[in-house]
Amino acid sequence: MHFGKADWRDFDRGTEKEWLVTNGLGGFGCGTLIGANTRRYHGLLVAALTPPTGRLLLWSKLDERFVAGGEVFNLAVNQAGGRVTESGFIHLQRVKVDPFPQFVYAFRDVSVEKTVFMVHGKNATVVVYRVRNGAAPARMILVPLVNCRDYHGNTYRDQVSFDVRQGARGVEVQPAAGGPILHLRATAGDFTLQPDWYLGVYYAAEAERGLNPSEDHFIPGFFEVEFGPGEERVFAVTGGLEPLDLNPEAALREQRARLDELVRRAGYDDWFARRLVRAGDAFIAHRRSTGKTTIIAGYPWFTDWGRDAMIALPGLTLVTKRFATAREILETFARYAEGGLIPNFFPDSGERPLYNTVDAALWFCHAAYRYLVYTGDDSFIRKHIWPVLQDIIKCYFEGTEYNIGADADGLIRAGGPGVQLTWMDAKVNDWVVTPRHGKPVEVQALWYNALRVSETLGRRYGLPEAGPGLAGKVRESFRREFWRPEGDYLYDVVGDEEKDGSLRPNQILSLSLAFPVLDPVREGRNIVRAVWRELYAHYGLRSLAPRDPRYRGVYRGDRLARDGAYHQGTAWSWLMGPFITAYRRVHGYSYASRVRAGAFLAPFRDHLRDHGIGSVSEIFDGDEPVVPRGCFAQAWGVAEVLRAYVEDVLEESPETQRIMAEELRTGG
Repeated sequence: MHFGKADWRDFDRGTEKEWLVTNGLGGFGCGTLIGANTRRYHGLLVAALTPPTGRLLLWSKLDERFVAGGEVFNLAVNQAGGRVTESGFIHLQRVKVDPFPQFVYAFRDVSVEKTVFMVHGKNATVVVYRVRNGAAPARMILVPLVNCRDYHGNTYRDQVSFDVRQGARGVEVQPAAGGPILHLRATAGDFTLQPDWYLGVYYAAEAERGLNPSEDHFIPGFFEVEFGPGEERVFAVTGGLEPLDLNPEAALREQRARLDELVRRAGYDDWFARRLVRAGDAFIAHRRSTGKTTIIAGYPWFTDWGRDAMIALPGLTLVTKRFATAREILETFARYAEGGLIPNFFPDSGERPLYNTVDAALWFCHAAYRYLVYTGDDSFIRKHIWPVLQDIIKCYFEGTEYNIGADADGLIRAGGPGVQLTWMDAKVNDWVVTPRHGKPVEVQALWYNALRVSETLGRRYGLPEAGPGLAGKVRESFRREFWRPEGDYLYDVVGDEEKDGSLRPNQILSLSLAFPVLDPVREGRNIVRAVWRELYAHYGLRSLAPRDPRYRGVYRGDRLARDGAYHQGTAWSWLMGPFITAYRRVHGYSYASRVRAGAFLAPFRDHLRDHGIGSVSEIFDGDEPVVPRGCFAQAWGVAEVLRAYVEDVLEESPETQRIMAEELRTGG
């Protein structure tokens, strides 16, 4: 993707788009299109010391100045004290993100090309420069701004001091009180030790979020590279937890080749699908505590969560043909299943995982079944998944933690006042923003789906299943309890004393899963029509209908304001996946529904150039113009847009391939 000066006519416009690089450990680097850091999460190296967590901002920026012919050309872009203090983006000519961000500056007869990437499997970032000097002798000064703090925090000069040790071609920086050593090196030039501080860096995005918008960064000194008249040089500055000795161009080719191979393996010729396959790799990471692969929920502030991982797994690993990765993730969660629940969160220091979710285990059943559909790997499913699936059904039926269990009608109740167990879990102090204890609609759809998966596998393997015959009872109870008298959409939650008639998107799962709890054509069209009419918002589904008095259409402000809108009107990108699958199903997979599904996803083609470049944002305002908010790169957003596009628009799912093969065989 290419960007030009029209994308940064002023500072504010130039900071709307953000780039991301990752290392497969949960570490990352990110920043804005013009090089200004507007978030406390922006930086060249956010290292994951206990992958994928223990994240520390170690290397914030590398500010460049070019001195030629008696003039200084400042390429740095910074804000301090709430105002723009350095405007180097005036020299920025173009930016390309394919897949790594590349920035091209030009002034007088000089051009500077800068590319940023991370080394996969290492907490290390590489900044490669290709400089074509003009007619005059010149030198380039590169000033690293470093830190050592939790990536959610802020640092000030009086809070920390650093020890610096000059070494070969660079410097080692470490907090005086102890901590990780940041090794900064250059493959050309010299380093001059000159400790200083950059005071009062201002983060406009944090100010907008009602958070602390300022901090100080330590400057250990500067690199200096000299150029003769007309000279062209390629060199790199590296920063990591260990010294890096590398050929910068070869290292860049190697990292690019790794991503190209993932795209090749996925096997799609379509541009949009290939872009999303590449985007999905950012979320696949190693977890040290389990020794296995996990899925990062979103950048720049989430780590890995069980529910998010299960929802994202089909799109990130099955559609992309990363089957070994899918198997490893499923096996890990199966191994840690307890009381019929799978972990929602893995602590990093050996404590018991957290199991505080009612739906993650049911999403696990869905993901495992999709794995079988894609791979036909009966050996793995029978050995590692079947026993866990049976335990999940048994524990949900008999009752387990968090008041999760089946009532006499076979439907699942969960939680209680003040306890948030569904994905709509925002809570500010004692304020539960979206209370959903009782029988949430999507939990029943997932429960029915899990029961039908169990029935299907039991017959397939000739094994007795937990809860035989229960699926039929659940289906009848669901129809009786969740249909509103008006018959146009479903209740969101059925409680002991009342039913919540809020129009929310959760009901779409009653039609989108492998085994829908409702008849798609006879019962589903009204639901899809209501959701489309009132919840569809171009890049996702609104979490609440605008006509509801509790609706909040803009996600902005301090935590209270943002969490108050999070599930009360904000649109979620991941919901486009189940919506499109449901839409195609209720319209009998007609050609017209396929065309419409493509139209639903068309806005995401442009969105890849916005907010998080090349990725899909977590959320959007419910109100027009549906501004992207939240994480600029979200796993289940990328996963579900990719899955729906491949399965429902390109029609390249295992099911459609079998149907097409049968039609060819029978001449239909």
